[in-house]
Order: sequence, then structure tokens, then C-alpha cells
Amino acid sequence: MKNKALSYLFYGIILLIEVIILSSCSSDDPEQVYTEGTNEYTNEWMYGQMKKYYRWNDAMPNQGDLSVNPKEYFARLLKTDDVFSYAMHPALPETAPKSLRQKFGFDISFIEYQGKVLGVILYALYDSPAKNNGLARGQLITSVDGVELTLNNYDSLYKNMTAATQLNLKLISYSAQLGFYNEKQVAISQGFSFTQPLLSQVITNGNTKIGYVEIPHFDVGMAKLFLQTFQELKNKQITELVLDLRYNGGGDIASATALSIILAPNIKSGDLFIEFEGNKNGGIVKQSFQQALESNEKNISFEALKNTHPNIQKVYILCGKHTASASEIIINNLSPFINVITIGEKTVGKDVAGFPVEDDRISGKKDWVLYPSIYKLFNAKHEGGYAAGINPSINADELENPEVFALGNRSEILLNTAINAISGNAGKAKMVKSHALPLSKVYTDADPLLVTP
Repeated sequence: MKNKALSYLFYGIILLIEVIILSSCSSDDPEQVYTEGTNEYTNEWMYGQMKKYYRWNDAMPNQGDLSVNPKEYFARLLKTDDVFSYAMHPALPETAPKSLRQKFGFDISFIEYQGKVLGVILYALYDSPAKNNGLARGQLITSVDGVELTLNNYDSLYKNMTAATQLNLKLISYSAQLGFYNEKQVAISQGFSFTQPLLSQVITNGNTKIGYVEIPHFDVGMAKLFLQTFQELKNKQITELVLDLRYNGGGDIASATALSIILAPNIKSGDLFIEFEGNKNGGIVKQSFQQALESNEKNISFEALKNTHPNIQKVYILCGKHTASASEIIINNLSPFINVITIGEKTVGKDVAGFPVEDDRISGKKDWVLYPSIYKLFNAKHEGGYAAGINPSINADELENPEVFALGNRSEILLNTAINAISGNAGKAKMVKSHALPLSKVYTDADPLLVTP
């Protein structure tokens, strides 16, 4: 009897433990609720959104410490080699990605020439703080805020420039005929740069008419401008085309699609243009030329764009370390439809897209916005995987000489290389007089490629 009583007692204890466990797991229990405005309140939301949308959500760590700064917390959720996803708060400018282009409207690279370290101005955007203060492509920077550039400090000085709100630069010009000349000081304050114009022209090389178009960015609504520009080139009977995307960090996918429709011959509106590959929640999304165009360009028809196709059999694309996102789509997604010849250096490697995820839990209040990598990108042949960058068909370094010509000048190294390739002339071997210096900073100026959720 005693053993039987003990058995009943033991069984009762087990039942009691099970009841307690079940009660603690009951769906009626309230979840942890965090106070609005706290890091925990924001970070819990971030984690949930990333688990839902992030392309590599299966590789995310556990929720972890929710009390840390949201910017730091978001970075902890990312795949190690994901340099494109970011989070920002519209009321906190310090959380936004930093670049010279966004702040001042220009960018630079560094070279070593005759024992000197020089910053080469690659471009100055139209009506930007840089352009309005006299900066132009090809000018050389010798010092920043009174500090002369050296091999030991150029990298850190560049980082400081991207974080600054005002720059004091010592500039000098260079030409093969004059050497160094026209030294001057320039002060630039942070400001805005707006929509940029297209640079287009026809270059006659023997009996060949070459169209040259430089596109600085793929802005929303550019289809009409592309239509006008390429109709003019078609009317001038070009038979070759050089498309300059070397400083185009991307932008609107519908805008890039509109250009692709113009350039790709013998396509139909229903032909597959792009494929988005998400996680298990997002799945695979395929878009035809028509669908990708209509995602943000509904006022210009597919047929109107297609009828503007010039008489070309191939397209030469100038590219480099700033060519990213929608510009890389032009290269990768046009290749199934037309021969694409790239000239320059390896591109950035932004083969991901997404859409902004906003924290709108509190009505009327601006809060954090996430720009996660949601989709990997592929073309009509399911070709993609260019996260390491797209290698050019023809290698060329635009900074192999300290004299850097304006974009569109046929003496400019990349354009000159394209003209030689078109004419079948490999060109004479050039004497390299300078060499580019690397930056440790990961390139962050690639625009988020936004798609319609």
C-alpha cells in the first residue's frame, strides 16, 4: 500500500508540473511590451521586420540584447559581407549613409605621381556646392583643411571629408604641356544637388557616327528624357553607342528598364527582363519589360521606347568602381538581348534590391526606416551572382595619367579606348605615369535599388 501511495503522489506531482508549464506557455499570457521611444521598442520591431523580409533571414543571430543603440543593433543582424543594407532615422542625420556626393556633389580618387599623393576630382555634379565653388573634373587636391596629403594619411583624410560639413581644399591643375599650374584655395559647405542633366553628343570617327551618352543617375521619371535623347541620336543616324555609367550609383529600376527597352533590339513587352529572388516569405518574382517599366513609369509606353531604338548591334558601357545597382542591371540584364562590351574597371557588385520598411506604429511620427537587402537579382537567363563586381570586357584605368580630361572629351582614356575598340584599333601602348591608391573605406554610395513591395 505504501508503494502504491507513493506512486499516486509521484504521478500527482508530474501532473502539477505539466499544468504549470502549460499555464506559463498559454497564448493568453501578455507578451513583453516595451515603452515607446526606447531602444527595446525599436529593436524588437527591427528584428521582426528583418526576420520577415531580409534575404538571409535564416542566418540571422538570436534577438540578443535589445537595449543597444538601434543603428548598432541593426548592424548586428546583417550577414558579414552585406555592406548595402542600412537603417536610418529621418530626424537623425548622423544615421544616414555618408558620402562626398551626397554632401557636396563630388567625389575623388587618389593617385601617387612623382612621389606626391594627390586627390583627383572625378566629377562635380551640376549646380552642386562643389560645382558652384569652382570644382571640376581633373583638378587635383594637394591638402585638406591645411593638411597635406601623404601615403600615411590620405585614407583617414578621405574618411574625415565624408563626415565633414565644410571642406577647405587646396587645388592645383595639371596638363602635359604646362605641368602643375593654377594653385588655389576653395572652401565648400554642405548642400544639396538636384536632378542632373544627361550629357549626349555624336562623335564622328572616320565614316562612323558614335553616340555618347553620360547618365549620372537613374532618377524617377527619366523615361521621357531618354526618349527625347535617343530619338535625337537616332535621327542623326548613329551606328555605334557608348554609354557612360562609370559614376552612376543606381536609382530607380523603372528608369533603368526604360533605357533597356530603348537599347535592346527585337524584344517584346512580355519578354522576361528581371528576376527577384527573396527568402521563403518573398519567394521569386519575375518581371517582364512591361511590368518592370510600369512599376514606376506609367506615362511612357513600351512601344514608344522600343521605336526609339537606334541602328546599333552592340553597346559599349564605360564602368568602374562607382558603377552600381541599377547601372549593373543595365550591364547584366541587357546581355541576353544585345552584345554588351564593358570598358574600365570592375563594378561595385550590388546585386540586391529591396524596398523601405518604415516603423509607422505611431501615427504622424517619423521613425526608423530600414533599407534591407530583400532580393538577389538575375537576368532573363538566370545569370547574376556578381556580388564581387562585374569584370570589364576591356580593362582601362582612367587615372593612369595625372591629366584627366572632361567626360565626353575624346582624349579621355575610357572614351578613347571605346573609340579605338569601335574602329578596330587597339591603340598604342600608353606609358603609365601615375597609379591609383586604394581606400580602406567600403564603398557606400550605391543607391538602394527600390522595388514595389
